[in-house]
Amino acid sequence: MRMNHDFAPARAAAQHCAELTAHGHARGPRPEERAEMLTAWRRDLARTLAEDLSPLLSGDRLEVTLSEPEALTGADALRRIGMVAANSLIRCGASAETALLSFDLAAALALTDRSFGGDGKPAATAPEALPRSAALLVEEAAAMIAGAITNVSYGDTPPPAGVMARGEVIVRSESAARLKAFALDAPCLMLTLVIANDQGCEWRASLALAAERMDRLLPGTGRLARPKTGRSAASPLAAPLAGVPLPLHVVLAEFDLSLTRLQALKAGDTIPLAMGRQVPLMVGEKLIAHGAVGTSEDHMAIRLSRFPSLAEGVAQ
Repeated sequence: MRMNHDFAPARAAAQHCAELTAHGHARGPRPEERAEMLTAWRRDLARTLAEDLSPLLSGDRLEVTLSEPEALTGADALRRIGMVAANSLIRCGASAETALLSFDLAAALALTDRSFGGDGKPAATAPEALPRSAALLVEEAAAMIAGAITNVSYGDTPPPAGVMARGEVIVRSESAARLKAFALDAPCLMLTLVIANDQGCEWRASLALAAERMDRLLPGTGRLARPKTGRSAASPLAAPLAGVPLPLHVVLAEFDLSLTRLQALKAGDTIPLAMGRQVPLMVGEKLIAHGAVGTSEDHMAIRLSRFPSLAEGVAQ
């Protein structure tokens, strides 16, 4: 006995959109989830900084707030920071993102004053350049802020075994444009960091980064694998790359000079320079190491002490 039946579907087969069927990590957090994560990240970072920066500022009890990120272009961010500021290019987060941290010169001097026991109130006029003590203080504060961002980016999940959760200052400059933290036409986010003590002093800094990097600083997102490209990185130790000569240069000091002062220079004039304890070793615009300046066999030399971006530079 043979039965012939034409079966009709009771309802249409389900068709799911790519956002539903894609892996959660691939599609990223939904807008409302991202907003909640960003709010929690700002809150936790503010609490961490209040504790971490206190010993640097004479043990003051601090209150730190972090503004909502403001969307703007790279060029607008540089204009907001200004031509001259205490700028640090930092590496932070679980996936080692780069960001630009900037204090105006008056705030940098006031922070230095407070760290040495002064009242920490900004002066009425800002200096044309930072003294060495203020430059070193800003570098230490920037390193602490980078470290706090990194710790908060891991959230409640400890770093993987063998990974040291820390941030660092890559290089400093009073010109934010020289640090090339982002392209001029790139979408950027800028957050304002306000540090206040119980004596009524406030010190402000700005944190600016490419918009695409912000999500990777949020807990649980920075450790996601980047999209694979199917092309492996070439080894710098293999031919033909190994034989290519690379011109290196060491940046001993940087300074800004007004056009009026430049035109007035004459033989015998002295220009004071502030040189950090660690100077950068560069290949073009790429930082490959830090070192201390000294002498070797009656020649000026640099003793290499840190390679903060060597592995990343090779991979790129």
